[in-house]
Amino acid sequence: MDRLDNAIRPYAWGSPTAIPHLLGVEPTGEPQAEMWMGAHPGAPSRTARGTLVEVIEADPEHELGARAVAKFGPRLPFLLKILAAGAPLSLQVHPNLKQAGEGYAEEERRGIPANAPHRNYKDANHKPELICALTELDGLCGFRDPVLTAELLDGLGVDSLKPYVDLLHAHPEDAALREVLTAILTADREEMAHTVAEAVAACTRLGGDYAPYAYLAHHHPGDPGVIAAMLLNLVRLQPGEALFLGAGIPHAYLSGLGVEIMANSDNVLRCGLTPKHIDVPELLRVVRFEADDAAVLRPEASPEGEEVYDTPIDEFRLSRWVLPEGGAAHDVTRDTPQILLCTAGSVLAGEHELSPGQSVFVPAGERAEVSGAGTVFRATVIV
Repeated sequence: MDRLDNAIRPYAWGSPTAIPHLLGVEPTGEPQAEMWMGAHPGAPSRTARGTLVEVIEADPEHELGARAVAKFGPRLPFLLKILAAGAPLSLQVHPNLKQAGEGYAEEERRGIPANAPHRNYKDANHKPELICALTELDGLCGFRDPVLTAELLDGLGVDSLKPYVDLLHAHPEDAALREVLTAILTADREEMAHTVAEAVAACTRLGGDYAPYAYLAHHHPGDPGVIAAMLLNLVRLQPGEALFLGAGIPHAYLSGLGVEIMANSDNVLRCGLTPKHIDVPELLRVVRFEADDAAVLRPEASPEGEEVYDTPIDEFRLSRWVLPEGGAAHDVTRDTPQILLCTAGSVLAGEHELSPGQSVFVPAGERAEVSGAGTVFRATVIV
């Protein structure tokens, strides 16, 4: 079992205080957006034996288990993070496995450099993800019922939004959503900036359900993504609640602290709230234009006390234990690789005492127990 030393990513949208507060250290004054736990080559966790990438490459079957290697190859198939949003993230979608493979192959064929700002596909993998709130966490997730969105836009009283209102009443639903999103993202930027300004003035005046869009515009003035965000469900997670984001679902996290786990991929297509490249045709190929309520996940408890967040994919499985003072130890031995992360209290994982924000990597088959008084998350795979 290896204690992990994890990299913190200083993206501009990060909170300067949330991760330091969790770790019990003084803030640096700079944004601290994500703490990565895993073997992603961009920022692998470090151990006493080297980086986790090096540890796994030295003996994949020992570290990951024969079944995991047979199913996913000789690499850790998930990336675990603590995410701290102090400002909105970009409005984005992720491709499915087929789309990612096709997009990556095409960009490779065209010779687009891997680090080019206009490159969409960094790898050939999909990127389903799950976020579990540690504090109240606000986000956007999936398309709202178009009729309800039409009512929201109509309530702003902005003339330049009227064509979108009319389109949202059209049928079929998927065509209406596609046409409206396309119109927003391809509109003249100067005209759209004026529309955003008018809409935000109305949002500020009306408050209530409109207030989040004024918040978005404060961070991204004039951005078409402010209007695109109005097409989506607004979600507020309470601590312990989670969202699963599958392929093609537009989403963005707005504020809050959470544990995030995803397939080990960098593939992101953006549709707003960002100065970065937006490839509208490719985005429209990937987005699923389906209206649905954002399904909030709550963990399902097993008789052993493990609370599992059920998802439809195998690259990761996230669960947690909320350990009471004086409770029995729990055997967490598995024949798959694991990362154990403490988020509250004090937890003993094998011989490693973990405080909030500290984590360990447990090789497949390694005997392991957790005990203490606190909360510990387990990230692993399904084979």
